[in-house]
Amino acid sequence: MSNQSVSFQDLRLLVVDDDPDTRTLLSFLFELEGAEIITAASADEALEFMSFFKPDIFISDICLPGEDGCSLLLKVRNLEAKRGRKIRAIAMTASALDEERTRALLAGFEIFISKPIDIEELVSVVSGLARLEEYA
Repeated sequence: MSNQSVSFQDLRLLVVDDDPDTRTLLSFLFELEGAEIITAASADEALEFMSFFKPDIFISDICLPGEDGCSLLLKVRNLEAKRGRKIRAIAMTASALDEERTRALLAGFEIFISKPIDIEELVSVVSGLARLEEYA
C-alpha cells in the first residue's frame, strides 16, 4: 500500500458508516498510512465533527440511519463552502445498482465504490483525490 505516489501524512479524512467494522478497518488502514481520520456512525455525528474537524476527503456510506449520505454531502459541502473550501467526496454502498450510482454522482460525490470495499481500489481513489487536492 505504501507505493501510492501521494503521502497520506497530512491528509484528513472523515468516514461516515453505520457499520462499526467498516469504520474500524478504514480507520486502521488510513492511520497506518499516516492520515488523520475521524469516523462517524451517523449523519448527525458527522455534522457534529465537522464543527471542529476540517477533512480533505469525505467518505460516506449512502445508506445511513436517519439521513442518507447524499443529503449529508449537501450539508457538508454547504459548511465547507462557508469556510471557502471544497471537500472531495467518495460514496460507498452495498447497492451496486446503476440508479444508486447515478443518484450519488448527481448528489456531488466524485467517486462511487461498491461494497464490499476493495481496499486497493479505495487507497488508489483516495490517493488520486489527494493529488487533486494538492493542485486545487
